[in-house]
Amino acid sequence: MEIFGRSRRQLAFAYALIMGIFLAVIIFVVHMVMNWSMFSEQAQELSDAANGVAEAQTFYLQNPDDAVDENRYYKSVNDRLFFYIFTEDKRLVRFERASFRLEQFVLDVIEGWNIDEGQVEVFNHSNETGQLSTVMMMSKKIVTDNAVQTLYVGKDVTALYSGLQKATYAQIVLGFVALLIASAIGYFMAGRALIPIKEAYDRQKQFAADASHELRTPLAVVMSSADLLLADPSIQNPFLRQVLEDLKSEVKKMTNLVSDLLMVARSDNNALKVKIQRLDLTEILKQVIRTMTPIAEKKNIRLSGEDFRKVMINADEQKIKQLAIILVDNAIKYTPEGGAVLVRLESFDETRAVFAVMDSGIGIAPEDLDKVFERFYRVDKARSREMGGNGLGLAIAWEIVKLHDGKISVASKLGEGTKFTVELKINLKK
Repeated sequence: MEIFGRSRRQLAFAYALIMGIFLAVIIFVVHMVMNWSMFSEQAQELSDAANGVAEAQTFYLQNPDDAVDENRYYKSVNDRLFFYIFTEDKRLVRFERASFRLEQFVLDVIEGWNIDEGQVEVFNHSNETGQLSTVMMMSKKIVTDNAVQTLYVGKDVTALYSGLQKATYAQIVLGFVALLIASAIGYFMAGRALIPIKEAYDRQKQFAADASHELRTPLAVVMSSADLLLADPSIQNPFLRQVLEDLKSEVKKMTNLVSDLLMVARSDNNALKVKIQRLDLTEILKQVIRTMTPIAEKKNIRLSGEDFRKVMINADEQKIKQLAIILVDNAIKYTPEGGAVLVRLESFDETRAVFAVMDSGIGIAPEDLDKVFERFYRVDKARSREMGGNGLGLAIAWEIVKLHDGKISVASKLGEGTKFTVELKINLKK
């Protein structure tokens, strides 16, 4: 059934959504941890290199006449590390150059440097071909008695960040694959979980169908018996005759309820069939208005039709008539005395015909609009019982429209009235 298929999809979607959020959080956390770990390690390497270079330069400044071992400048320095030492007047006094493709960018960064001493910063650079390079840099003051210089140390970490990016992309791809697998598993498990519910629902449907079918015969017998008793001239007592009239009224209500239950049960079992024939939709609407007018007049309600033009459609005549009766009867029930109910042909073309049933009744609250087609749902249960409603009429109307591949919608405002709109195909084929 569609209700179980929809529930299964919703459960699978909810499971996939939760798993998707969980995987996204995991990927994000792993990426941030890897980024922090790599940054911390590289920052420590930069700091060690800066200390080594600063120590060597300090020694050189304090002992200008002594020979300096250049290797001291490269303590803890690999081929991707570079440094530049500038005096206060921006004169370059010592350096280990960055690669040719990065040097000009590094010098530009140094020229506009406004970052605190010891703070490591990451810079991205894209060359003419669009290739992205990443460098980490920091600065350190070298202060001696006779000079103050600034050391800039950096490292080309393009390969590391590129590796991190590739690892993140790999995690995303693996996460997506895992999500697809989890969704498939969730869909399968949701189906398994719904099996006992569906079996119980099927038994309930079968019981409703069997019970409704079996109740029709005794109800018909009771109705016939009541008619025979009322026709018996020997029963003249007004009280007894009123009891018989009340009995007929209640049996009629029960018969209608049983018929509605049987139709609903048949729709659940896909046993409802439509007998498609060519018919005039406006003639059916006019006939329904004539049939329902006496009921409307009892409540002093004006029932009328509007914009009726000949519209030929392919449909089941009895079911379309039942659909119109349900909508008109519902409008009359919930329209106070002195109100009006209008049946109108809204539009039609080569593919569809649209008609509406409007009333000036009590209206429906916005929170109830999406529930009016549910079985046994009644907006005002107390008033529905008084009016003889069982909560199945609009559900049956929805089933009839669905059988005809059509659409039904409702629009309403409290205290202003309700409008039901039905759209039917002109050339339905079954």
